[in-house]
Amino acid sequence: MKLPLRGIIPPLVTPLLENKELDSHGLKNLIEHVLEGGVHGVFLVGTNGEGPSLSYPLRKQLIKEACEIVNHRVPVLVGITDTSLEATLEIADYSKKAGADALVIAPPYYFPISEQEMMDYLENLVPKLTLPFLLYNIPSCTKLNLSVKMARKAKDLGAIGVKESSDDISQVYALIEEFKDSPDFSIIVGAELYLSETITKGGQGAVAGGANFFPRLFVDLYEASMSKDLERIAILRNSLLKMHTTIYNVGDSATKSIKAIKCALSIMGICSDHMAQPLHKFDESKRNEVKRYLNQFEYSRDYNSIL
Repeated sequence: MKLPLRGIIPPLVTPLLENKELDSHGLKNLIEHVLEGGVHGVFLVGTNGEGPSLSYPLRKQLIKEACEIVNHRVPVLVGITDTSLEATLEIADYSKKAGADALVIAPPYYFPISEQEMMDYLENLVPKLTLPFLLYNIPSCTKLNLSVKMARKAKDLGAIGVKESSDDISQVYALIEEFKDSPDFSIIVGAELYLSETITKGGQGAVAGGANFFPRLFVDLYEASMSKDLERIAILRNSLLKMHTTIYNVGDSATKSIKAIKCALSIMGICSDHMAQPLHKFDESKRNEVKRYLNQFEYSRDYNSIL
């Protein structure tokens, strides 16, 4: 895997059948869809992938089949965050055997922990890993907002980057400033609306949920940001804002964007929208709302071109 890791890396949803088994056909459709859209990597078993809700056998099947489908065309990242060190290492070891390229590590969830406890956890975990890793800051799910100091500690332990999903642009900028002299260390933003700002300030990319269904929009915005094409950035960002105020705004649950992404993919015929409990898919009324919003975008038959 070439460093620094950069570009658009969709956090893949996990296609499921009605019986909650893996939808292998849908997974292949989805991976080919995002690769045709020009993405630079894929991230499995993350928040959009409903990782914590998946059984361990299903996670392993997903990792194995996804790595086989991708077949080294782009890097495959796997989220290994869990509530116990042993479970984290189990998925980490399996990811290596399956052919993944890197791991993504957030603080263990459920128990609130201090940053010092997280540092101690990494010091114990990292020497046991057999793949490169990124630190993942997502305080909305882990109860801990990782500081720049924590990112520096992770880098000292061998991290190749940070996935910053605190939804705080000032924290993104602080990370970019801290590591501006570390060309192989990636600052990857999780908040899609900060993509262009992250790239123009010197960051490396985005893990963008919307790239599951409109990959070309995000790839085009990334490329426009890399070339500092302000006119093109403005046009593409307006489309992104429209997506956030329509498709992502259906329903009132805290997980509505995850549901909307799966719903959009189902409407587009790429994979089903079944979800792992405790989440459930949109009802028919909300599905029709997403469909109406999708129809407001002009996209080509392969759904990779928007505008």
